[in-house]
Amino acid sequence: QVQLVESGGGLVQPGGSLRLSCVASVSGFRLRTMGWYRQAAGKQRELVARITSGGITNYADSVKGRFTISRDNAKNTVYLQMNSLKPEDTAVYFCNAPLSPVDWGQGTQVTVSS
Repeated sequence: QVQLVESGGGLVQPGGSLRLSCVASVSGFRLRTMGWYRQAAGKQRELVARITSGGITNYADSVKGRFTISRDNAKNTVYLQMNSLKPEDTAVYFCNAPLSPVDWGQGTQVTVSS
């Protein structure tokens, strides 16, 4: 059964950090490009970071230099380290495979507020 389970969100002050995790029960995880998306209230879901099977990473301009995506193929897990968080980073964060998407998980809420 295909399943994506995101965790690690929470409430953090501006300038703070969080680390998100996504356990992906998908076939061929290690061969898939994986990505982190976010959806703020009233806005469309957007891809903010992705990592290829070979470890090449790409970031949206809005998070470049602050967020780092990584993966552990032995654990079928992809991570998103978020530093220097801003109020505009507030959103529900999801993971998926941009090139071969599966059913979406529940996501994890990140709220950046003082």
